[in-house]
Amino acid sequence: MENYKNILAINFGGIGDEIFFLPSLISLKKEYPNSKITLALEPRSKSVKDLTDIIDDLFLIDIKGENKYFELLKLIHLAQKGHFDLVISSGGNKLISMLLFLTGIKERYGYNTGILSQKLLTQAIKLNKNQYACAMYHDLVTPITKHKTELPEINIPQQEKIPNSVLIHPGVSKMSVNKGMTKTVTPDIWADTVKLLLEKGKHVILAGGPDDKEVIESILKKVDGLDNFENYYGKTKSLKDLGILIGKAEKFICSDSAPLHVGIAMKTQTYAIFGPTDDKRLIPQKPFVKAIKAMDKCPIKPCLWEHRQTTCDTLDCLKISAQDIVNCVLG
Repeated sequence: MENYKNILAINFGGIGDEIFFLPSLISLKKEYPNSKITLALEPRSKSVKDLTDIIDDLFLIDIKGENKYFELLKLIHLAQKGHFDLVISSGGNKLISMLLFLTGIKERYGYNTGILSQKLLTQAIKLNKNQYACAMYHDLVTPITKHKTELPEINIPQQEKIPNSVLIHPGVSKMSVNKGMTKTVTPDIWADTVKLLLEKGKHVILAGGPDDKEVIESILKKVDGLDNFENYYGKTKSLKDLGILIGKAEKFICSDSAPLHVGIAMKTQTYAIFGPTDDKRLIPQKPFVKAIKAMDKCPIKPCLWEHRQTTCDTLDCLKISAQDIVNCVLG
């Protein structure tokens, strides 16, 4: 097996996708401890580097912007002058193998998307979407490392727990909202969840990021000032700060969003709202994480991305009450 010194990894997507990708990079670093790993990703996800020292450098490639073709040419240029001896890339687009070929990097690994990938890649890996996303990405590096890292690992030590605490992070990314993807319950349901948890004697902490301003404000109108409630919105200045707070909570409730994957990495007891997306692909089968789902009978659930690109109007899959959430968390 080659002793790779300079590795380029390409993974476009949100911060959650980059956290999913971490186990693959960790396994590579374990196999090649003296290697330098550069990750090409979208600018919106660059904060993943705050969570790990596995990544040595970043290429910020804005493929969702107006100049995406220029950005891809920039990536090819950076790859060509970077003297990489291995490149791996996620994604099921048939042109990815052509992109990797144009970089001139000798060893190229990506998913098998047909004849082109089989011709242009060193090895075209079968894309198996019917598994936890970390495992799906890790398939890319299985041919070149004997290590298997199952879960994301981040550089935040275990924290002393706040007694009797439940942390709630209700938000989802503004991008998903703007694209018509509803993936969580309403602010009213979140507010009622806070109240019920307080009635049960829990110390409830509310957190959120810049994208969550509106939902946080709606919740605070109903719960701010209640005893044993702590508003932590605006106090976490980075993804790492949020990870530390998640680590301090005894239990963590969130939506299908990036904080969920930080909770998994911290191994905090985590409960996540799932409606139109597939929990089996987005959370591991581990006792410290559980999906909270409606008991609806939608025939195409989970529908998002497989059957639809936006969520439907009825949203039966998100008819989850505050009592349902509390029963799951405290049951």
